[in-house]
Amino acid sequence: MKNLLHVLRAERDWSQAEVAQRLRVSRQTVNAVETGKCDPSLPLAFRIARLFGRPIEEIFLCDLEAGAGSGPPQLRPLTHDRRFE
Repeated sequence: MKNLLHVLRAERDWSQAEVAQRLRVSRQTVNAVETGKCDPSLPLAFRIARLFGRPIEEIFLCDLEAGAGSGPPQLRPLTHDRRFE
């Protein structure tokens, strides 16, 4: 899963340590999420969204077409799946 955490952090000129302190996690956690090494827990994703004032689906992008065709994968925002209503 890709995300815009690095971009949002840079827009505010915040270090990873500053974001970590605001989210109450370690700097290593911020780095791991930012670089895509791990996906955040749902509670952490909500805290990130709240911190940056954006909906979760604007920050976290799901790679729905990985492995399909050639070239880079197409990223699409996560959307609500009506099949689970």
